[in-house]
Amino acid sequence: MTTENRFGGAFASREGSGFAGIPQGRQFAGLYAREVLKTFRNPFVLVITVVQPFMWLAFFGSSFSNVPLSYLDVLLHAHIQSYLQFLLPGVLSTSMLSIGMFGSMSTIQDKRFGFMKRILITPTSKATVYLAKALGSATRGLVQVPVMIAAALLFGVQFGGDPLMWAGWLLCLVLLGFGFSCMFLAVTASSTDWQTPGVISNFITMPLMFASGALFPTANFPGWMQTIAAYNPVTYSALFGRGIILSGTANWLYLGYVAVFATVMVTIGTVVASRYLKVE
Repeated sequence: MTTENRFGGAFASREGSGFAGIPQGRQFAGLYAREVLKTFRNPFVLVITVVQPFMWLAFFGSSFSNVPLSYLDVLLHAHIQSYLQFLLPGVLSTSMLSIGMFGSMSTIQDKRFGFMKRILITPTSKATVYLAKALGSATRGLVQVPVMIAAALLFGVQFGGDPLMWAGWLLCLVLLGFGFSCMFLAVTASSTDWQTPGVISNFITMPLMFASGALFPTANFPGWMQTIAAYNPVTYSALFGRGIILSGTANWLYLGYVAVFATVMVTIGTVVASRYLKVE
């Protein structure tokens, strides 16, 4: 009896409606917990995740330390104490933009070392695997938030806003990271090449980072960059956090825009992963 004859019925039942009613909650919880534990079990990845945005804050932010505040107020179209105060929300937003690359690399690692093949022959759906990966990447990005806030306090940055606004800002960062993780994972769903996530990340991350309000006001951009920034969710995440820090106000429409972005990305990504996620 051939392998196909012996197991053909089993695989047919998996593809058919026999597994359609199996709840995916426990599989999702287990896979998500694995993603989180992987982050904390790898000190190198954890350190890089934290240090990279800190270096942006320390080096890029400090590059304007000798510029008179009156000039910065004109340049940034805002009354600030230091450029670091203006930069912090942007750095956190761009960090959540790039965090999806690590989820893509983790997925390819799972494919190359056989974990993905083992999990996909179980009743766990491709969509469950995909969503657990995406949420795990977004959670990894949140490790940066308290570290960056503490670093900003050490640099003398003062914050405004109330707990509700800060909770909304944290949610905004989660949605931004989740949305971009979904996007990166969808693009690399069918790939097993180690180089693919890095190439795609560089192609997507740099234009979205600079064509946003994360580092400088969009009013200083040429028209074509302003058009990109107007549709760039990084812009709205940075503006949402910047309003809280600079003036203690929150424009909740910005949070809504990021929520729509995350919803669209998770919908498209789930469809793509369900069809194209493969191990080889």
